[in-house]
Amino acid sequence: MHLEYFQMIDRIEALDLEAGTLTASSTVPMESPVFEGHFPDMPLVPGVLLIETMAQASGFLVLAKTGFAAMPFLMSVDSAKMRDFVEPGAELTVSAALEHEGSGYAVAKGRIQIDGKRVADCQIKLKTLPFDQVPLARIVRARSEEVGLVAAMDTANGGRQ
Repeated sequence: MHLEYFQMIDRIEALDLEAGTLTASSTVPMESPVFEGHFPDMPLVPGVLLIETMAQASGFLVLAKTGFAAMPFLMSVDSAKMRDFVEPGAELTVSAALEHEGSGYAVAKGRIQIDGKRVADCQIKLKTLPFDQVPLARIVRARSEEVGLVAAMDTANGGRQ
């Protein structure tokens, strides 16, 4: 996790395209300028960054499901719940489950767990635009390769991509 650059997902751990699910891992850094103000002497990951983490997992799932045909953009967050504090050094398991994809939108449920204990969850709504309408394809594909999404897609597709 690189908070200052909003790179919240470290690695894609599992991808099931048929079920429409993705699991990722992320380690909260021990130090970050974010913690200087949130909160001095009691550093906690801001809830909005936990939501961003679930949104990114959901976005990677949409990228995989569409085969990089559409870029997902966060549009709304519903029923967000922060159930516990997340501190520096925490090992997060982030999951996304696709509920709808099509008609220019996607809806997913996001969840974050630490050692099997749920610490945050929400519903994420994403607008999807064809990559030819946004100048991000190269950057998004490179980041997807860094976190292992492309390899997970290859595995999920039985070696065919």
